[in-house]
Amino acid sequence: MTMLVHKIRTFLSVYYAHMLEYRAEIVFWMLAGLFPFILMGVWMEAGAKGQFALSAVDLGRYFVAVFIVRQMSVVWVIWEFERQVVEGRLSPFLLQPIDPVWRHVAGHLCERLARAPFFVALLTAFFLFQPDLFWLPSFQNGIAALAAMVCAFVLRFLIQYTFAMLCFWTERASAVQEFWFLLYLFLSGLIAPLDVFPEEMRDFALWTPFPYLVNFPARLLVGLETDLLRSFMILGAWMVVFFVLNRLLWRLGLRQYSGMGA
Repeated sequence: MTMLVHKIRTFLSVYYAHMLEYRAEIVFWMLAGLFPFILMGVWMEAGAKGQFALSAVDLGRYFVAVFIVRQMSVVWVIWEFERQVVEGRLSPFLLQPIDPVWRHVAGHLCERLARAPFFVALLTAFFLFQPDLFWLPSFQNGIAALAAMVCAFVLRFLIQYTFAMLCFWTERASAVQEFWFLLYLFLSGLIAPLDVFPEEMRDFALWTPFPYLVNFPARLLVGLETDLLRSFMILGAWMVVFFVLNRLLWRLGLRQYSGMGA
């Protein structure tokens, strides 16, 4: 146990120092995620004039919550893993007694820590300019939203890392991620709350993993009505599916891997 704790501390300290070197880029990455604020203005105007299930204020807070969820669940492992495979840099990691995935996990967690001060500053500035949209979730909703955001990050990481396994057979596994992103864009609740979707489309979307990456934790954070038990069960089921698929592709991929670029 002592050795495990030492390894975790070492990984986190090393990758946190690494992320601090790129803190200027992290600011730009965070600013690139301001898309929900642009959509917020559009939907608040539509909510004030149209007949929607959500009021203009609810729509505004929803998109603020979307921004928070996306900042906490952003994942880029497929591009990093793809570069490691193509350039042959994965080979030395395979010789070490630690699964390479933990390097990626540590990098993602430490990036959140490095991002936190800029994230808090940006949200504070926004609420100073838009005090009407400020809210605090209840204790129950806050805990549920936090759990949902952690699960959303885990699921998104599993999905992207599973797609990354295709690098063992093709040099452009990220192309699959780009196609997946189109579905994610429309079905996750990123560009519009699922409440404004036609009922048939909404029912279909709720059986896919996409709404649980954005819409579900955002609704919990704002305090909108949601089926908590059903949502967590579907979220957990997709996590199991992609974990099993990931481990299967990992084992098959290692047999295929020849250290391209080495």
